[in-house]
Amino acid sequence: MEKKQTLGVMAGSLRKQSFSRALGHCLGALAPEHVTIEELPSIGDLPLFNQDIMDETGAPTALTQLAERISAVDGVIIISPEYNWSIPGALKNALDWLSRLNPAPLAEKPVTIFTCSPGLLGGARAHPPIRNVLHALDCRILARPEVQITQIKAKMAPDLSAVTDSATAEFITQRLAAFSAFAQRG
Repeated sequence: MEKKQTLGVMAGSLRKQSFSRALGHCLGALAPEHVTIEELPSIGDLPLFNQDIMDETGAPTALTQLAERISAVDGVIIISPEYNWSIPGALKNALDWLSRLNPAPLAEKPVTIFTCSPGLLGGARAHPPIRNVLHALDCRILARPEVQITQIKAKMAPDLSAVTDSATAEFITQRLAAFSAFAQRG
């Protein structure tokens, strides 16, 4: 019997109706039976990174809440759009804040990256810069195959409540199973 796991989802977009956030909500229905999917606290609650804040008043409450949840899960799935051929600023900001904590909640934490987009590239250009930051944070990254979901709007229910394209749903299910196994390897 496989060990029960909790995987946390960090959405890289702040929009309420973002495809990244919507896809994160759908993962529980696509995950293996032994996996629980948990949405991590919003990265939008973090102030812009400024080391002076940490030095003068300590870690912001939103940061400590995010770090506590990351520490409690068995792995993190980052689901992100691509902004201007790179990493969204809010996601980079969150990762910069997390890098300042000791102990570092992402150090040695299993992490995988999913990107999605209504376009034809599926957020492909966001993978390398996100992965570079995760390497700097000493994460254990499941890098291949990359999850890039193209034309996501056509692959989800109109209200964004489910992945309706069977091939995409099957691919996500396979990737979640692979990430679960990767996270269990410790």
